[in-house]
Amino acid sequence: MAKAKRLTASIGVIGGSGIYEIDGVKKLGEVKLTTPFGAPSDSIAVCEIAGKRVAFLPRHARGHRILPSEVNTRANMWALKSLGVEQIIAFSAVGSLKAALPPRHFVVPDQVIDKTFRRPGTFYGDGVVAHVAFAHPFCDRLRRAAVAAAKAEKIAVTAGGTYVCMEGPQFSTRAESNLHRSWGAALIGMTCMPEAKLAREAEMCYAVIALVTDFDCWKEDEEHVTADAVVATMTHNVQAAKRMLPRLIAALDAADCSCRHALAGAIMSDPKRVPPATRKKLALLAGKYLKQ
Repeated sequence: MAKAKRLTASIGVIGGSGIYEIDGVKKLGEVKLTTPFGAPSDSIAVCEIAGKRVAFLPRHARGHRILPSEVNTRANMWALKSLGVEQIIAFSAVGSLKAALPPRHFVVPDQVIDKTFRRPGTFYGDGVVAHVAFAHPFCDRLRRAAVAAAKAEKIAVTAGGTYVCMEGPQFSTRAESNLHRSWGAALIGMTCMPEAKLAREAEMCYAVIALVTDFDCWKEDEEHVTADAVVATMTHNVQAAKRMLPRLIAALDAADCSCRHALAGAIMSDPKRVPPATRKKLALLAGKYLKQ
């Protein structure tokens, strides 16, 4: 009997808090994968949206069972890459650090400050040293398309801003919140790192759409953030996100991008000295750069 051909997709969507399924789309199947870095968050649903194949992965798993620090991001990125994904749209629930960005507002950030410290942040090591450029952590092409799609759906959206990614799972102290504000940051969240770094190392375009749920705890005339308050606002944000997604997917094309050549010149190691086991593990991501 012929082996069934694996489903593929060129666009990936990572669902954040509240986004565990994509409703009202043609589902082509589900793929359950193992990777050299362990298991992804969940099986990946391959759907047809706006005439294009999309691989959807819920970051926290269906039923919201995985803490931000527990997400196996290397496995998630490797799995999406193995399905042929070249560009990723990621949704992330965040707190706002600016009065001009109230709950139910969407932000498409252009910068990030990484405050995580428990999460593996690279595919490399074990005999391979790689230093990818990361001055611009999010793909500008995807960012522009996301902002345009939100505006077309009459969703309040801001282009640009710095996302502070903290470890969690606890929310910020007031001192931390005010510190982040003093840096000029716009958002506080727990999930876009190391996703953005690993997407760049895997030569995939990546942009995050941040869905504001609260004002963190800096705003003294607002109640402190609670999980219940976040969930209530999240419901509205999720519906708006799902509404804009088909328009965004339709706008994405297969144009080449510098993100997809991020490893060119980034690997410092002599290919002849790379251990065979490491070469095998990294074949999907960097095989063409590790030829002897």
